[in-house]
Amino acid sequence: MELPQVIYKNHNFLIINKPAGLLVHTSERNGNEEKSLVDWLTANYPEISTVGDDPVNRPGIVHRLDKDTSGVMLIVLNQKSFEYFKKLFQEHQVKKTYLALVCGAVKDEKGVIDKPIGIKSGTTKRTVHSSKMQKQAVTEYKVVKRLIIDNHDYTLLQVEPKTGRTHQIRVHLASIGYPIAGDKLYGGVKTQLKNLKRQFLHAQAIEFTAPSGERMKFESELPEELESLIG
Repeated sequence: MELPQVIYKNHNFLIINKPAGLLVHTSERNGNEEKSLVDWLTANYPEISTVGDDPVNRPGIVHRLDKDTSGVMLIVLNQKSFEYFKKLFQEHQVKKTYLALVCGAVKDEKGVIDKPIGIKSGTTKRTVHSSKMQKQAVTEYKVVKRLIIDNHDYTLLQVEPKTGRTHQIRVHLASIGYPIAGDKLYGGVKTQLKNLKRQFLHAQAIEFTAPSGERMKFESELPEELESLIG
């Protein structure tokens, strides 16, 4: 399996490029032995083993990406920095930008999806149609490129989640009729492309003010398997 790549490192945090197909933390494995990002982190950066709110399962993890989402991710290396970045995320002071290829021709050039997200009863699936454990969620998007692939309309979007809910981008885009290509959970079989073996969602950039006071931005290029689809 492809391993993460380190984009940047200092004494407070790492910025990595997470490949698709890699679980972030061990508590997601549900008893199987699939390797996770946390396994790689603890092997290579053992100092994180005591960092975080749940260092046994999620050492150094202050935010996450879905298993089949690739791209930039922040990893924290000490507890003081963890508390700093945790506060930044809670106050929505971390700007995250994603690229998503969605099914269909998106009508508007840009838009805002402001719909609370809850959990569908009897499942762990997220939805905008349930009040169970419902939380505010806001996502902004704009059109980057319109495409026709296999005689069907697709739209490449740049997406900025203003909140950090589980599966937020996937749920929100599906809720307005434009599920992410390859997202079987929220889009079903109609989202499948013959040359796409994952969901087309990539964390393109992350931007924040570091503990030093410096404004920093880190970016990740689209993986080849996604770039090749959009030319």
